[in-house]
Parts: sequence; structure tokens; C-alpha cells
Amino acid sequence: MNWTESLDQYCERLDASFWAEPLNAVTNAAFLVAAALALRIWLQRAPRDWSALALIGVVTATGIGSFLFHTYANRWSLLADVIPIAIFIHLYLFLALRRFVGAGAVVAGGTTALFLVASPFIGRLAAPLVGSSAGYLPALAAIFVVGALCLRRSRDTALGLLATGALFTLSLTFRTLDGPACSALPFGTHFLWHVCNAGVLFLLMWLYMRAVPAEDAGKTHGAATA
Repeated sequence: MNWTESLDQYCERLDASFWAEPLNAVTNAAFLVAAALALRIWLQRAPRDWSALALIGVVTATGIGSFLFHTYANRWSLLADVIPIAIFIHLYLFLALRRFVGAGAVVAGGTTALFLVASPFIGRLAAPLVGSSAGYLPALAAIFVVGALCLRRSRDTALGLLATGALFTLSLTFRTLDGPACSALPFGTHFLWHVCNAGVLFLLMWLYMRAVPAEDAGKTHGAATA
């Protein structure tokens, strides 16, 4: 496999040069802004929530990896783009099941593993409808499902997740329209996916940090009823 083979996957790119996708490249700064804002919140909280810091680190890597792909646009930079995204999706699902739903480590790990195995099949089934964005549909569904599951435990968190899912739906719409809308919009719509998705990732991190871990919620409830 030629790891430096040029890839042309987005409307904005017209040649193989480094800055052939200026909007797609520059808007990756939105991911870094999301990570920086989340880090600021993290630094103000005590005790340190190290799992949240891990999420912030992955979002930072997502912004860097996506920038590399929209500038170098080859096979190795594609991996730099997709690997951090995949890590965030699966890590967040595991952590959200633990913190939002109160699932044990075994249940959360098993569910995440099942999600990992099932996602490619779901993506292939949905590909005729939404093209390359089909791979993100399982992540979208997971946000809504986890939001519904934690509705009784925390209405605020549930509503926050559902609102985040709505924003992610808009984000995926922009990603899907990049090719079909190319004739009308020569610069495409992929850059809007970056901006909206940065908002999605920030909201997910913020909701995670503001939520009381399930075990702490149980202690608080027990103290209140003692």
C-alpha cells in the first residue's frame, strides 16, 4: 500500500497541494478551541477527573489529525484523522454508560465491545442512503439511546444529550451534503461539519464533567435520606 497516495474525497479539494482545502483545514481549529474550553473547565474542578482529561486529549488529537488529513490528504493522514475519532466514540460510550447510566464496568465494556462489532455492519446498511457519513450513524444513535436511558437518573443530562444528538444530526447533514451540493457550493459543506462537530464534542465533554458519577450520586442520596 502506498501510504503517500493522494486522496480526493471532498468538494473543496481541486488538486493535491497542501492548502487545496483551506476551509476544511482551518476549521479544525474549532476542535482545538473545544478542547481548550473543556480544559479550562477541567482545571477549575476538584478532585481531578482524569477520565475527562483523557477525552480532552483525544479531542485535541482529533483536531490535529483532521488538519493533517485535509492538508496532506493521503492514506497515512487518513489514519491520523479517523483513529482519534474512533477512540473518542468508544471511550465516551464506555464512560457515559458508567457515569450517566450507572452501568458496571463489565456491562459498559461489553456494550461498548458489541457497539464496536456492530457499527461497521450498520454503516454498510446505511451507506446507500447517506454515503460516507453512514459510519457515524451508530454514534448518533448511541447519543440518543444513552440520553433516553439516563432520563430517570438525571433529566438535565438526558436533555443535554438529546440536544447534543440534534446538533450532531445537523452536523452529519452538512457532512453528507458536501458532495451532492458541490455544483452549487464549490467550497462544499464539510467545513460546517467541523464547526458543528466541535460543538458536539464540547457539549459531550461538558455534560460528562458536570455529571455526578453514579457512585457519588448514590452516596449523596444515602446521606440525604439517613
